Amino acid sequence: MTTAHTQLSRIPHADAVRLDDVPRIEIDSFRAVILDEVAGGCRISALFGVPQNLQTVRLYAVLTHAATSTLALVSCDVQDSYPALTPDCPQAHWFEREIAEQWGVVPRGHPWLKPIRFHHSYRPGHDAWSRAVGSTILPSVTDFFRVEGQEVHEVAVGPVHAGVIEPGHFRFQCHGERVFHLEISLGFQHRGVERSLVGGPNKRTIHTMETLSGDTSVGHATAYCQAIESLANCQTPLRAQVLRGIALELERLANHTGDLGALAGDVGFLPTMSYCGRLRGDFLNATALVCGSRFGRSLVRPGGVAWDVDKPRIEQLSSRLRSALDSVDGAAKLLWDSRSVQARFEDTGRISQEVSTALGLVGPSARCTGIDNDVRHDFPSGIFRFTLIPPSTWHTGDVFARAYIRWMEIQRSGRFILEQLDAMPAGAVRAETGPLAPNSLCVSLVEGWRGEICHVVITGSAGEFAHYKVVDPSFHNWIGLAMSLRDQQISDFPLCNKSFNLSYCGHDL
Repeated sequence: MTTAHTQLSRIPHADAVRLDDVPRIEIDSFRAVILDEVAGGCRISALFGVPQNLQTVRLYAVLTHAATSTLALVSCDVQDSYPALTPDCPQAHWFEREIAEQWGVVPRGHPWLKPIRFHHSYRPGHDAWSRAVGSTILPSVTDFFRVEGQEVHEVAVGPVHAGVIEPGHFRFQCHGERVFHLEISLGFQHRGVERSLVGGPNKRTIHTMETLSGDTSVGHATAYCQAIESLANCQTPLRAQVLRGIALELERLANHTGDLGALAGDVGFLPTMSYCGRLRGDFLNATALVCGSRFGRSLVRPGGVAWDVDKPRIEQLSSRLRSALDSVDGAAKLLWDSRSVQARFEDTGRISQEVSTALGLVGPSARCTGIDNDVRHDFPSGIFRFTLIPPSTWHTGDVFARAYIRWMEIQRSGRFILEQLDAMPAGAVRAETGPLAPNSLCVSLVEGWRGEICHVVITGSAGEFAHYKVVDPSFHNWIGLAMSLRDQQISDFPLCNKSFNLSYCGHDL
Protein backbone atom coordinates (compact mmCIF):
# COMPACT_ATOMS: atom_id res chain seq x y z
CA MET A 1 0.00 0.00 0.00
CA THR A 2 1.31 3.47 -0.87
CA THR A 3 1.83 6.04 1.83
CA ALA A 4 -0.85 8.50 2.85
CA HIS A 5 1.17 11.36 1.38
CA THR A 6 1.05 9.91 -2.14
CA GLN A 7 -2.72 9.31 -1.93
CA LEU A 8 -3.62 12.90 -1.10
CA SER A 9 -3.86 16.00 -3.25
CA ARG A 10 -2.30 18.85 -1.26
CA ILE A 11 -3.60 22.19 -2.46
CA PRO A 12 -3.36 25.85 -1.46
CA HIS A 13 -6.35 27.26 0.35
CA ALA A 14 -8.96 28.81 -1.98
CA ASP A 15 -7.22 27.55 -5.12
CA ALA A 16 -9.22 25.68 -7.74
CA VAL A 17 -8.04 22.24 -8.88
CA ARG A 18 -9.20 19.98 -11.68
CA LEU A 19 -11.49 17.20 -10.49
CA ASP A 20 -9.26 14.68 -12.24
CA ASP A 21 -6.41 15.78 -9.96
CA VAL A 22 -8.28 14.74 -6.80
CA PRO A 23 -7.02 11.24 -5.92
CA ARG A 24 -9.67 8.51 -6.11
CA ILE A 25 -8.75 5.43 -4.11
CA GLU A 26 -10.39 2.32 -2.67
CA ILE A 27 -12.43 2.62 0.52
CA ASP A 28 -9.90 0.73 2.66
CA SER A 29 -7.15 3.11 1.57
CA PHE A 30 -9.53 6.06 1.96
CA ARG A 31 -10.13 5.11 5.59
CA ALA A 32 -6.44 4.51 6.23
CA VAL A 33 -5.44 7.87 4.74
CA ILE A 34 -7.97 9.80 6.83
CA LEU A 35 -7.06 7.96 10.04
CA ASP A 36 -3.34 8.54 9.42
CA GLU A 37 -3.85 12.23 8.70
CA VAL A 38 -6.07 12.81 11.74
CA ALA A 39 -3.58 10.96 13.94
CA GLY A 40 -0.93 13.35 12.58
CA GLY A 41 -2.88 16.44 13.65
CA CYS A 42 -5.32 17.02 10.78
CA ARG A 43 -8.96 17.93 11.16
CA ILE A 44 -11.82 16.81 8.93
CA SER A 45 -13.17 20.11 7.63
CA ALA A 46 -15.62 18.42 5.27
CA LEU A 47 -16.68 14.87 4.48
CA PHE A 48 -19.55 14.52 2.04
CA GLY A 49 -21.05 12.48 -0.78
CA VAL A 50 -21.71 13.33 -4.43
CA PRO A 51 -23.86 10.90 -6.44
CA GLN A 52 -22.29 9.56 -9.64
CA ASN A 53 -25.29 7.46 -10.68
CA LEU A 54 -28.14 5.59 -8.99
CA GLN A 55 -25.73 3.00 -7.57
CA THR A 56 -22.57 4.94 -6.73
CA VAL A 57 -21.78 7.85 -4.42
CA ARG A 58 -18.35 9.47 -4.40
CA LEU A 59 -17.09 10.44 -0.94
CA TYR A 60 -14.84 13.50 -0.70
CA ALA A 61 -12.75 14.34 2.37
CA VAL A 62 -11.24 17.78 3.00
CA LEU A 63 -8.46 17.57 5.60
CA THR A 64 -6.80 20.62 7.14
CA HIS A 65 -3.60 20.75 9.17
CA ALA A 66 -3.37 24.03 11.04
CA ALA A 67 0.20 23.63 12.26
CA THR A 68 1.55 23.36 8.71
CA SER A 69 -1.19 25.36 6.93
CA THR A 70 -1.79 22.48 4.54
CA LEU A 71 -5.08 21.41 2.99
CA ALA A 72 -5.58 17.99 1.40
CA LEU A 73 -8.23 16.21 -0.68
CA VAL A 74 -9.01 12.57 -1.25
CA SER A 75 -12.03 10.69 -2.64
CA CYS A 76 -13.44 7.20 -3.08
CA ASP A 77 -16.53 5.55 -4.58
CA VAL A 78 -19.00 3.58 -2.45
CA GLN A 79 -22.40 2.04 -3.05
CA ASP A 80 -24.85 0.94 -0.35
CA SER A 81 -22.41 0.77 2.56
CA TYR A 82 -18.82 1.05 3.73
CA PRO A 83 -16.92 0.47 7.01
CA ALA A 84 -17.51 3.50 9.23
CA LEU A 85 -14.72 5.88 10.19
CA THR A 86 -16.43 7.00 13.41
CA PRO A 87 -15.33 4.17 15.76
CA ASP A 88 -11.69 5.07 15.02
CA CYS A 89 -12.18 8.77 14.25
CA PRO A 90 -14.93 10.53 16.27
CA GLN A 91 -14.56 13.67 14.12
CA ALA A 92 -16.39 11.81 11.35
CA HIS A 93 -19.49 10.89 13.37
CA TRP A 94 -21.77 13.79 12.36
CA PHE A 95 -20.57 13.77 8.73
CA GLU A 96 -21.28 10.06 8.36
CA ARG A 97 -24.79 10.46 9.76
CA GLU A 98 -25.38 13.19 7.18
CA ILE A 99 -24.06 11.01 4.35
CA ALA A 100 -26.43 8.21 5.38
CA GLU A 101 -29.31 10.68 5.63
CA GLN A 102 -28.73 12.29 2.25
CA TRP A 103 -27.58 9.41 0.08
CA GLY A 104 -28.72 6.24 1.86
CA VAL A 105 -25.14 4.99 2.19
CA VAL A 106 -24.69 3.14 5.48
CA PRO A 107 -21.41 3.54 7.42
CA ARG A 108 -21.31 0.05 8.93
CA GLY A 109 -20.36 0.04 12.61
CA HIS A 110 -21.37 3.64 13.32
CA PRO A 111 -22.27 3.68 17.04
CA TRP A 112 -25.39 5.86 16.74
CA LEU A 113 -26.55 6.13 13.16
CA LYS A 114 -29.69 8.26 13.09
CA PRO A 115 -30.53 11.23 10.86
CA ILE A 116 -29.16 14.59 11.95
CA ARG A 117 -31.95 16.50 10.21
CA PHE A 118 -34.76 14.40 8.70
CA HIS A 119 -35.49 10.96 7.31
CA HIS A 120 -35.16 11.39 3.55
CA SER A 121 -32.70 10.16 0.95
CA TYR A 122 -31.77 12.21 -2.10
CA ARG A 123 -31.34 8.97 -4.09
CA PRO A 124 -34.67 7.38 -5.08
CA GLY A 125 -34.88 3.82 -3.85
CA HIS A 126 -32.05 4.23 -1.35
CA ASP A 127 -33.10 4.67 2.26
CA ALA A 128 -30.68 3.69 5.00
CA TRP A 129 -33.37 3.67 7.67
CA SER A 130 -35.76 1.22 6.00
CA ARG A 131 -33.35 -1.69 5.87
CA ALA A 132 -31.37 -3.69 8.40
CA VAL A 133 -27.60 -3.83 8.60
CA GLY A 134 -26.86 -7.37 9.64
CA SER A 135 -29.21 -7.99 12.57
CA THR A 136 -29.35 -4.33 13.59
CA ILE A 137 -32.19 -1.95 12.73
CA LEU A 138 -30.96 1.63 12.43
CA PRO A 139 -32.45 4.17 14.86
CA SER A 140 -34.92 6.63 13.39
CA VAL A 141 -34.99 10.37 13.96
CA THR A 142 -37.50 9.84 16.79
CA ASP A 143 -35.32 7.33 18.64
CA PHE A 144 -33.20 8.66 21.52
CA PHE A 145 -30.37 7.23 23.55
CA ARG A 146 -31.64 6.06 26.95
CA VAL A 147 -29.90 5.58 30.27
CA GLU A 148 -31.64 2.95 32.41
CA GLY A 149 -31.41 2.64 36.17
CA GLN A 150 -33.09 3.33 39.46
CA GLU A 151 -34.18 6.98 39.79
CA VAL A 152 -32.83 7.83 36.35
CA HIS A 153 -35.27 10.08 34.53
CA GLU A 154 -35.58 11.86 31.22
CA VAL A 155 -36.16 15.56 30.58
CA ALA A 156 -37.26 16.77 27.14
CA VAL A 157 -36.89 20.42 26.10
CA GLY A 158 -38.14 21.95 22.84
CA PRO A 159 -38.27 22.10 19.90
CA VAL A 160 -40.53 25.07 20.68
CA HIS A 161 -38.80 27.46 23.09
CA ALA A 162 -39.73 30.67 24.85
CA GLY A 163 -39.02 33.98 23.12
CA VAL A 164 -37.53 34.05 19.62
CA ILE A 165 -34.98 31.23 19.93
CA GLU A 166 -34.75 28.88 16.95
CA PRO A 167 -36.24 25.36 17.16
CA GLY A 168 -34.16 22.49 18.49
CA HIS A 169 -34.92 19.50 20.70
CA PHE A 170 -32.80 18.56 23.72
CA ARG A 171 -33.19 15.23 25.54
CA PHE A 172 -31.47 14.91 28.95
CA GLN A 173 -30.84 11.63 30.78
CA CYS A 174 -30.56 12.60 34.45
CA HIS A 175 -30.15 11.22 37.93
CA GLY A 176 -31.65 13.87 40.15
CA GLU A 177 -30.16 17.14 38.91
CA ARG A 178 -27.07 15.47 37.46
CA VAL A 179 -26.94 15.07 33.66
CA PHE A 180 -25.57 11.76 32.43
CA HIS A 181 -26.16 12.43 28.76
CA LEU A 182 -27.61 15.10 26.48
CA GLU A 183 -28.79 14.25 22.98
CA ILE A 184 -29.51 17.11 20.58
CA SER A 185 -32.02 16.73 17.75
CA LEU A 186 -32.00 19.40 15.05
CA GLY A 187 -33.28 19.78 11.50
CA PHE A 188 -36.50 21.67 12.13
CA GLN A 189 -35.37 24.47 9.78
CA HIS A 190 -34.08 22.38 6.90
CA ARG A 191 -34.45 24.46 3.72
CA GLY A 192 -32.70 22.34 1.09
CA VAL A 193 -30.06 25.04 0.58
CA GLU A 194 -27.32 22.87 -0.90
CA ARG A 195 -29.64 21.31 -3.47
CA SER A 196 -30.98 24.73 -4.43
CA LEU A 197 -27.44 25.91 -5.29
CA VAL A 198 -26.87 23.20 -7.91
CA GLY A 199 -26.96 24.69 -11.40
CA GLY A 200 -25.85 28.14 -10.23
CA PRO A 201 -24.47 30.62 -9.71
CA ASN A 202 -27.42 32.87 -10.50
CA LYS A 203 -28.92 36.09 -9.19
CA ARG A 204 -30.32 34.36 -6.09
CA THR A 205 -27.13 32.60 -5.07
CA ILE A 206 -25.47 35.46 -3.18
CA HIS A 207 -28.69 36.14 -1.26
CA THR A 208 -28.86 32.47 -0.29
CA MET A 209 -25.30 32.71 1.02
CA GLU A 210 -26.12 35.78 3.10
CA THR A 211 -29.02 33.96 4.76
CA LEU A 212 -27.39 30.56 5.39
CA SER A 213 -26.99 31.77 8.96
CA GLY A 214 -28.25 35.31 9.33
CA ASP A 215 -25.81 36.39 12.04
CA THR A 216 -22.90 35.24 9.85
CA SER A 217 -23.92 36.93 6.59
CA VAL A 218 -20.46 38.42 5.94
CA GLY A 219 -18.63 35.21 6.82
CA HIS A 220 -20.61 32.95 4.48
CA ALA A 221 -20.73 35.54 1.69
CA THR A 222 -16.95 35.92 1.89
CA ALA A 223 -16.37 32.15 1.74
CA TYR A 224 -18.61 31.93 -1.33
CA CYS A 225 -16.99 34.88 -3.10
CA GLN A 226 -13.49 33.55 -2.47
CA ALA A 227 -14.47 30.29 -4.16
CA ILE A 228 -16.05 32.08 -7.13
CA GLU A 229 -12.99 34.30 -7.57
CA SER A 230 -10.68 31.32 -7.52
CA LEU A 231 -12.74 29.40 -10.07
CA ALA A 232 -12.95 32.52 -12.26
CA ASN A 233 -9.25 33.40 -11.81
CA CYS A 234 -10.25 36.84 -10.53
CA GLN A 235 -7.89 39.06 -8.50
CA THR A 236 -9.77 41.01 -5.81
CA PRO A 237 -8.56 44.61 -5.36
CA LEU A 238 -6.67 45.33 -2.15
CA ARG A 239 -9.13 48.00 -1.00
CA ALA A 240 -11.97 45.48 -1.35
CA GLN A 241 -10.00 42.94 0.69
CA VAL A 242 -9.60 45.49 3.47
CA LEU A 243 -13.31 46.36 3.46
CA ARG A 244 -14.21 42.65 3.59
CA GLY A 245 -11.85 42.18 6.55
CA ILE A 246 -13.36 45.15 8.37
CA ALA A 247 -16.89 43.83 7.80
CA LEU A 248 -15.93 40.34 8.97
CA GLU A 249 -14.43 41.71 12.19
CA LEU A 250 -17.40 44.03 12.77
CA GLU A 251 -19.58 40.93 12.57
CA ARG A 252 -17.35 39.30 15.19
CA LEU A 253 -17.51 42.37 17.44
CA ALA A 254 -21.30 42.57 17.32
CA ASN A 255 -21.88 38.89 18.08
CA HIS A 256 -19.21 38.54 20.75
CA THR A 257 -20.45 41.68 22.51
CA GLY A 258 -24.02 40.42 22.38
CA ASP A 259 -22.90 37.05 23.76
CA LEU A 260 -21.12 38.65 26.73
CA GLY A 261 -24.32 40.51 27.53
CA ALA A 262 -26.43 37.38 27.16
CA LEU A 263 -24.08 35.37 29.40
CA ALA A 264 -24.31 38.13 32.00
CA GLY A 265 -28.09 38.00 31.73
CA ASP A 266 -28.16 34.22 32.24
CA VAL A 267 -26.55 34.65 35.66
CA GLY A 268 -28.64 37.72 36.53
CA PHE A 269 -25.83 40.29 36.23
CA LEU A 270 -27.80 43.15 34.76
CA PRO A 271 -25.18 45.93 34.35
CA THR A 272 -23.12 44.09 31.71
CA MET A 273 -26.24 42.63 30.13
CA SER A 274 -27.73 46.10 29.63
CA TYR A 275 -24.54 47.73 28.38
CA CYS A 276 -23.67 44.96 25.92
CA GLY A 277 -27.18 44.79 24.53
CA ARG A 278 -26.84 48.43 23.51
CA LEU A 279 -23.23 48.15 22.36
CA ARG A 280 -24.01 45.24 20.08
CA GLY A 281 -26.33 47.64 18.30
CA ASP A 282 -23.49 50.16 17.96
CA PHE A 283 -21.35 47.62 16.10
CA LEU A 284 -24.28 46.60 13.90
CA ASN A 285 -24.90 50.25 13.11
CA ALA A 286 -21.24 50.63 12.16
CA THR A 287 -21.72 47.88 9.58
CA ALA A 288 -24.84 49.67 8.34
CA LEU A 289 -22.76 52.82 7.93
CA VAL A 290 -20.63 50.95 5.39
CA CYS A 291 -23.33 49.26 3.31
CA GLY A 292 -26.79 50.17 4.61
CA SER A 293 -27.43 46.78 6.24
CA ARG A 294 -26.77 46.11 9.93
CA PHE A 295 -25.97 42.48 9.05
CA GLY A 296 -23.61 43.32 6.20
CA ARG A 297 -25.90 42.16 3.42
CA SER A 298 -25.32 43.60 -0.06
CA LEU A 299 -21.67 44.36 0.80
CA VAL A 300 -19.57 41.32 -0.20
CA ARG A 301 -19.88 40.42 -3.86
CA PRO A 302 -17.82 38.29 -6.29
CA GLY A 303 -14.84 40.34 -7.35
CA GLY A 304 -14.81 42.56 -4.26
CA VAL A 305 -17.46 44.66 -2.52
CA ALA A 306 -20.48 46.60 -3.74
CA TRP A 307 -19.93 49.62 -1.47
CA ASP A 308 -16.99 51.94 -0.83
CA VAL A 309 -16.35 54.36 2.04
CA ASP A 310 -15.09 57.92 1.61
CA LYS A 311 -12.83 59.78 4.02
CA PRO A 312 -15.62 61.42 6.11
CA ARG A 313 -17.27 58.03 6.57
CA ILE A 314 -13.96 56.44 7.57
CA GLU A 315 -13.50 59.15 10.21
CA GLN A 316 -17.05 58.61 11.44
CA LEU A 317 -16.49 54.84 11.64
CA SER A 318 -13.27 55.30 13.61
CA SER A 319 -14.92 57.68 16.05
CA ARG A 320 -17.90 55.39 16.64
CA LEU A 321 -15.71 52.32 17.07
CA ARG A 322 -13.36 53.96 19.57
CA SER A 323 -16.32 55.02 21.68
CA ALA A 324 -18.01 51.61 21.50
CA LEU A 325 -14.79 49.73 22.30
CA ASP A 326 -14.15 51.92 25.34
CA SER A 327 -17.69 51.18 26.55
CA VAL A 328 -17.30 47.43 26.00
CA ASP A 329 -14.08 47.58 28.02
CA GLY A 330 -15.97 49.02 30.97
CA ALA A 331 -18.86 46.57 30.67
CA ALA A 332 -16.51 43.57 30.48
CA LYS A 333 -14.49 44.67 33.50
CA LEU A 334 -17.68 44.79 35.54
CA LEU A 335 -18.23 41.16 34.55
CA TRP A 336 -14.71 39.97 35.40
CA ASP A 337 -14.66 41.86 38.70
CA SER A 338 -17.86 40.24 39.96
CA ARG A 339 -17.08 37.26 42.19
CA SER A 340 -20.63 35.94 41.93
CA VAL A 341 -20.38 35.90 38.13
CA GLN A 342 -17.04 34.10 38.18
CA ALA A 343 -18.41 31.55 40.64
CA ARG A 344 -21.06 30.64 38.07
CA PHE A 345 -18.73 30.74 35.05
CA GLU A 346 -15.75 28.83 36.39
CA ASP A 347 -15.83 25.01 36.18
CA THR A 348 -19.25 25.09 34.46
CA GLY A 349 -19.62 23.22 31.18
CA ARG A 350 -16.01 22.13 31.05
CA ILE A 351 -14.62 20.19 28.08
CA SER A 352 -11.05 18.97 27.85
CA GLN A 353 -8.55 19.62 25.07
CA GLU A 354 -8.50 15.88 24.35
CA VAL A 355 -12.28 15.82 23.80
CA SER A 356 -12.17 19.00 21.73
CA THR A 357 -9.45 17.57 19.49
CA ALA A 358 -11.15 14.19 19.12
CA LEU A 359 -14.44 15.80 18.08
CA GLY A 360 -12.87 18.42 15.80
CA LEU A 361 -14.36 21.48 17.49
CA VAL A 362 -13.65 24.88 15.94
CA GLY A 363 -13.53 28.56 16.85
CA PRO A 364 -13.87 29.77 20.45
CA SER A 365 -15.31 26.36 21.36
CA ALA A 366 -11.90 24.84 20.56
CA ARG A 367 -9.68 27.77 21.54
CA CYS A 368 -11.19 27.73 25.05
CA THR A 369 -9.34 24.42 25.59
CA GLY A 370 -5.97 25.77 24.49
CA ILE A 371 -6.19 24.80 20.80
CA ASP A 372 -4.95 27.77 18.76
CA ASN A 373 -6.59 26.93 15.41
CA ASP A 374 -7.77 30.07 13.59
CA VAL A 375 -8.31 30.27 9.82
CA ARG A 376 -7.12 33.89 9.75
CA HIS A 377 -3.75 32.66 11.01
CA ASP A 378 -3.55 29.12 9.62
CA PHE A 379 -5.12 29.57 6.17
CA PRO A 380 -5.06 33.32 5.58
CA SER A 381 -6.83 34.89 2.63
CA GLY A 382 -7.70 38.43 1.62
CA ILE A 383 -6.25 41.10 3.89
CA PHE A 384 -5.26 38.47 6.46
CA ARG A 385 -2.39 37.45 4.18
CA PHE A 386 -0.76 40.79 4.98
CA THR A 387 -1.70 41.42 8.61
CA LEU A 388 -2.03 39.17 11.64
CA ILE A 389 -4.69 38.94 14.32
CA PRO A 390 -3.16 36.61 16.94
CA PRO A 391 -5.37 33.64 17.91
CA SER A 392 -6.98 34.09 21.33
CA THR A 393 -6.85 31.02 23.58
CA TRP A 394 -7.55 30.00 27.14
CA HIS A 395 -7.01 26.65 28.82
CA THR A 396 -9.88 25.83 31.20
CA GLY A 397 -12.51 24.77 28.64
CA ASP A 398 -15.42 26.10 30.72
CA VAL A 399 -18.01 28.87 30.40
CA PHE A 400 -15.48 31.37 31.72
CA ALA A 401 -12.99 30.42 29.00
CA ARG A 402 -15.58 30.72 26.24
CA ALA A 403 -16.60 34.14 27.58
CA TYR A 404 -13.05 35.40 28.13
CA ILE A 405 -11.95 34.42 24.63
CA ARG A 406 -14.78 36.53 23.26
CA TRP A 407 -13.42 39.46 25.25
CA MET A 408 -9.89 38.94 23.96
CA GLU A 409 -11.14 38.70 20.38
CA ILE A 410 -13.17 41.89 20.78
CA GLN A 411 -10.03 43.78 21.75
CA ARG A 412 -7.90 42.33 18.94
CA SER A 413 -10.56 42.73 16.26
CA GLY A 414 -11.18 46.30 17.37
CA ARG A 415 -7.50 47.18 17.03
CA PHE A 416 -7.37 45.51 13.62
CA ILE A 417 -10.32 47.54 12.28
CA LEU A 418 -8.95 50.84 13.55
CA GLU A 419 -5.55 50.09 12.00
CA GLN A 420 -7.13 49.24 8.65
CA LEU A 421 -9.27 52.38 8.66
CA ASP A 422 -6.18 54.51 9.39
CA ALA A 423 -4.25 52.95 6.48
CA MET A 424 -7.01 52.36 3.94
CA PRO A 425 -5.39 51.76 0.52
CA ALA A 426 -6.62 53.59 -2.56
CA GLY A 427 -7.99 51.92 -5.66
CA ALA A 428 -10.96 50.06 -7.02
CA VAL A 429 -13.29 47.99 -4.85
CA ARG A 430 -14.43 45.42 -7.42
CA ALA A 431 -13.05 43.46 -10.35
CA GLU A 432 -14.92 41.68 -13.10
CA THR A 433 -15.38 37.93 -12.75
CA GLY A 434 -15.41 35.73 -15.82
CA PRO A 435 -16.81 32.23 -16.36
CA LEU A 436 -16.01 29.55 -13.81
CA ALA A 437 -13.49 26.83 -14.58
CA PRO A 438 -15.28 23.61 -15.63
CA ASN A 439 -14.85 20.22 -13.96
CA SER A 440 -13.01 21.78 -11.02
CA LEU A 441 -13.12 21.82 -7.24
CA CYS A 442 -12.37 24.65 -4.81
CA VAL A 443 -12.25 24.74 -1.01
CA SER A 444 -12.78 28.13 0.64
CA LEU A 445 -12.21 28.67 4.38
CA VAL A 446 -13.12 31.72 6.49
CA GLU A 447 -12.85 32.28 10.23
CA GLY A 448 -16.39 33.30 11.12
CA TRP A 449 -17.16 34.49 14.62
CA ARG A 450 -18.21 30.96 15.62
CA GLY A 451 -15.20 29.38 13.92
CA GLU A 452 -14.20 27.78 10.64
CA ILE A 453 -16.62 28.19 7.72
CA CYS A 454 -15.94 25.73 4.89
CA HIS A 455 -17.43 25.96 1.39
CA VAL A 456 -16.58 23.30 -1.18
CA VAL A 457 -17.61 23.96 -4.80
CA ILE A 458 -17.58 21.35 -7.57
CA THR A 459 -18.29 22.56 -11.11
CA GLY A 460 -19.62 20.65 -14.09
CA SER A 461 -18.61 20.64 -17.74
CA ALA A 462 -20.12 24.10 -18.38
CA GLY A 463 -18.71 25.69 -15.21
CA GLU A 464 -22.03 25.40 -13.38
CA PHE A 465 -22.34 24.24 -9.76
CA ALA A 466 -22.55 20.46 -9.95
CA HIS A 467 -22.36 20.20 -6.16
CA TYR A 468 -22.04 22.74 -3.34
CA LYS A 469 -21.14 21.76 0.22
CA VAL A 470 -21.42 24.14 3.18
CA VAL A 471 -20.03 23.31 6.64
CA ASP A 472 -21.03 25.94 9.17
CA PRO A 473 -18.95 25.97 12.40
CA SER A 474 -22.05 24.90 14.32
CA PHE A 475 -21.97 21.59 12.43
CA HIS A 476 -18.74 20.76 14.27
CA ASN A 477 -19.67 22.27 17.63
CA TRP A 478 -23.15 21.02 18.58
CA ILE A 479 -21.61 17.81 19.91
CA GLY A 480 -19.31 19.99 22.05
CA LEU A 481 -22.36 21.44 23.79
CA ALA A 482 -23.63 17.92 24.47
CA MET A 483 -20.30 16.90 25.99
CA SER A 484 -20.14 20.03 28.15
CA LEU A 485 -23.27 18.89 30.00
CA ARG A 486 -21.78 15.57 31.11
CA ASP A 487 -21.89 15.37 34.93
CA GLN A 488 -23.26 18.92 35.14
CA GLN A 489 -26.40 20.14 36.84
CA ILE A 490 -29.31 20.41 34.45
CA SER A 491 -29.86 23.97 35.65
CA ASP A 492 -26.50 24.83 34.03
CA PHE A 493 -27.83 24.05 30.55
CA PRO A 494 -29.00 27.60 29.64
CA LEU A 495 -25.59 29.02 30.59
CA CYS A 496 -23.67 26.30 28.72
CA ASN A 497 -25.91 26.68 25.69
CA LYS A 498 -25.36 30.43 25.59
CA SER A 499 -21.60 30.03 26.00
CA PHE A 500 -21.54 28.09 22.71
CA ASN A 501 -24.37 30.09 21.07
CA LEU A 502 -24.61 27.83 18.04
CA SER A 503 -26.71 28.26 14.92
CA TYR A 504 -29.71 26.06 14.28
CA CYS A 505 -30.40 27.27 10.73
CA GLY A 506 -26.67 27.22 9.89
CA HIS A 507 -26.68 23.54 10.82
CA ASP A 508 -29.99 22.61 9.23
CA LEU A 509 -29.42 24.29 5.85
